[in-house]
Amino acid sequence: MKMGADNRHWSAPTSVTARVELETVQPPLLQEDEPPPFSVIAGSETSPYLITCDHAGRELPRELGTLGLSRAELDGHIAWDIGAGGVARRLATELDAFLIMQPYSRLVIDCNRPLGAPSSIAQHSEYTVVPGNQRVSAPDAERRARSIFHPYHHRIRCELDRRATQGQPTIFIAMHSFTPTFMSVARPWHIGVLYNRDCRLGRIFLELLGRETALVVGDNEPYAASDQTDYGIVQYGERRGNPHVELEIRQDLIADDAGQTAWAELLARLFREASTRFPS
Repeated sequence: MKMGADNRHWSAPTSVTARVELETVQPPLLQEDEPPPFSVIAGSETSPYLITCDHAGRELPRELGTLGLSRAELDGHIAWDIGAGGVARRLATELDAFLIMQPYSRLVIDCNRPLGAPSSIAQHSEYTVVPGNQRVSAPDAERRARSIFHPYHHRIRCELDRRATQGQPTIFIAMHSFTPTFMSVARPWHIGVLYNRDCRLGRIFLELLGRETALVVGDNEPYAASDQTDYGIVQYGERRGNPHVELEIRQDLIADDAGQTAWAELLARLFREASTRFPS
């Protein structure tokens, strides 16, 4: 399978005067020697699976420094979905899937939130205040979006458009992870299955996971999907009519290679069974 960053400085034509003026005045946030805003494993062109990992990394643009946070805070769950990228890579290998991962911390901009949502650029996370996000101006927020959010999602749309043109079906999988405790409350679930209005694949996956008797499975737990708190499954699942599911795996279960491999193998088996219930 091929892996690479399809482009570094993304741009698209626009007629919006304000955006043109912003691009003229403000230089790119990411420099040439910094990681690009996404990486892709192309998989097989005939595989129906498209996997995203919005919170795969914890990189910060050099210009933003540490956002006022310590190294320990930036290594922790507030900055990224621990283990999710490892599971996504292994699952993509199992399914020969198209995989796209976003390497920058969600504290820079959250690629699973609509732009303008209060949590798009989080001012705090659990008990932690993010000093560098307290007074982000509208132009600076747009600059973050243009450098990271827009190119990442543009690449996803390009792949979906290619599939639509070729009549290739898509099963959209959004991979995430969650903490064992939140706000001092323990979370009993091993995995959560998230969906919004379209529950076709979500319900099938809940059924299949329910057969795994050792697992505690959350039905829209520990989070409930919505238009305000999710982006990928709304835009690329619901609005395009693609079967889709968002998966949340508890981070202590996928903190090492063994856990990531075990979960990827389990999920691959279940996705193969689930896919038989949709027309090819």
